Amino acid sequence: MRQHIEGILLVVILLVVAGMAGAASFTHVHDWTMENSPAGTADWFGWANATISELVPIACALVIRRRRRSGESTRYPFAILTAAVVLSLSAQLAVAKPGISGGLLAAVPALAFMALVKLVLSTKPQPVQQEQPPVVIDQVSVPEPVAAAVPVFQRLNGAIPSGVVK
Repeated sequence: MRQHIEGILLVVILLVVAGMAGAASFTHVHDWTMENSPAGTADWFGWANATISELVPIACALVIRRRRRSGESTRYPFAILTAAVVLSLSAQLAVAKPGISGGLLAAVPALAFMALVKLVLSTKPQPVQQEQPPVVIDQVSVPEPVAAAVPVFQRLNGAIPSGVVK
């Protein structure tokens, strides 16, 4: 139950960070796109560019995770992920105030979101341990350790209890 609550909390945190980072990153990429586009470029183009450049890294992370599970190569998605991260960070830094603090503050949303995506997507789910069903001997349910002792009993006594199937 505790893992379930922690999992829900982690998803909520990721969604909040994603919302805030998305708003900041999308705005930075939109503004950068519009500043560097020809005069008369429609505003939707800036938002389209922001959507594409900000969602591609998430898609790449999901593809990388899926390919790792299936044993496939992750080179191509990693190359796209790297290019998308560089593009996103370039946009963040391009609209920042000059100086280290301006660049750092502008890059925080993208870096924080990517770090959280990596954290969440790289976490392996813990397998749920299921109890072994009891073994039935002579129509009586017997715990596994006792059932495992039956062959030893057979060897020691040279007899096979009635109803026991080998």
